[in-house]
Amino acid sequence: MASYDDLKELKTQLIRKTLGGSVFVAEYGIEPIDTLTELVGTAPNQTVELAALPTGYGDLGYLTDDGAQFSTETTTSDVTSWQSTSPTRSDITAETSTMTVTAQETKLLTMGLYLGVATAGIEAAVGTGEVLIKKPQRPSARFYRVLGLAVDGDPGQEIYIARFLPRAKITGRGEQAYSKSDQALTWPVTFTGFHDADFGTAEAHFFGGPGWLALLDDMGIEQAS
Repeated sequence: MASYDDLKELKTQLIRKTLGGSVFVAEYGIEPIDTLTELVGTAPNQTVELAALPTGYGDLGYLTDDGAQFSTETTTSDVTSWQSTSPTRSDITAETSTMTVTAQETKLLTMGLYLGVATAGIEAAVGTGEVLIKKPQRPSARFYRVLGLAVDGDPGQEIYIARFLPRAKITGRGEQAYSKSDQALTWPVTFTGFHDADFGTAEAHFFGGPGWLALLDDMGIEQAS
């Protein structure tokens, strides 16, 4: 006979928090992200460090305390039967992943995303520096690559957790207010992930860093040989 103390496996070192992070956005034509970390140095003094992002990814900058909010909506088709009170067959017919962020920095990247315009041709007026952005009559379905990166752990033992939407479109824009409240002027947008045939998925999850490497055994994850 076993007691609960014999069965339990409780490890506080496996409780994660996302203490900080950033959301990076690039045009869809930019190289996708297929690795988050890399080995630096030569054995036996190699260290795991965050890999540089491909050229073309811009940081949205400061976000509200909500950070990056993720949601997955699953749609099913159920078959019910006379003799059963629960479905006798259930099939997933659709699954959609979204990322919602509220940027606090007013800059070309955040303005372009929120207003749904291409930023390549936006320039400041000579002398005054004034910028005019005209909202298009029919916004185009612009696709982006979006990386939500979170960091946990102490310096030198960082744990990186990230979600990557290789083909994302803005499907929602939150309210924006001009007011004198404590809230900054914000640029809230929701990205929806779509399947990228070349990358092979609509959403990828990354876990890595020196702190992650040190906990592999505790998490029950084996390294590839």
